[in-house]
Amino acid sequence: MRPRGIHHVGITVPDLGLGIEFYTGVLGLELFDPPSPVFDHPGLGPAVGVPDAALRQVNLSCGGSIVELLEYSSPADRIEEPVRADQRGAAHLALQVDDAEAAKTELEAEGVEFLSPVNVVDEGVLAGWRWVYFRDPFGILLELVEVAYRDTEAAAQGIDEYRRTHA
Repeated sequence: MRPRGIHHVGITVPDLGLGIEFYTGVLGLELFDPPSPVFDHPGLGPAVGVPDAALRQVNLSCGGSIVELLEYSSPADRIEEPVRADQRGAAHLALQVDDAEAAKTELEAEGVEFLSPVNVVDEGVLAGWRWVYFRDPFGILLELVEVAYRDTEAAAQGIDEYRRTHA
C-alpha cells in the first residue's frame, strides 16, 4: 500500500454547532459539505469501534484537506475531558500559516488562549519551524505552524543516517 495523501482528519467534539462556529468563524475553515443527519444504523457501532454509536458530522475544507468534526449522541457514557497530549492515541491538528506571530495575534483578538509564545526553531530536524499550541473551545489541542525555511540537504542526510542505523 502507498497512500496518495491524507484525505481527512477527524475530531470528536461534544457540540457540532459550536464546533462549526469556531472552526469556520474563528479559524477560517469552510463548509465542504452540509452537516449530516444523525447516523444510527446498527452497523455503525462495529464499524467505528463504539458500541451503539450514533453520530452526526460535518466536513470542513482547509487548504485542500478536510477536517471532519463528529458529534456522538450515543452512547451516553463518554469521557468529557479531552485526551492529554502524552496519552496513547492523542493527536493534534496543525494548521500551516504564513506568519505564526500574526496568526496568533489575530486569534488572541478572537479570545483564543495560547499555551506559550511562538516557539522559534533554528537548529536540528525542525529548523525553520515557528509553532505554538492552543486549544479549541472543547480543550482539544491545535497548533499553528509556520515553516520559514527548510534545510532539505540536512534533512536528506539525517534520513539516510536513520535508514543506515535502523535497517
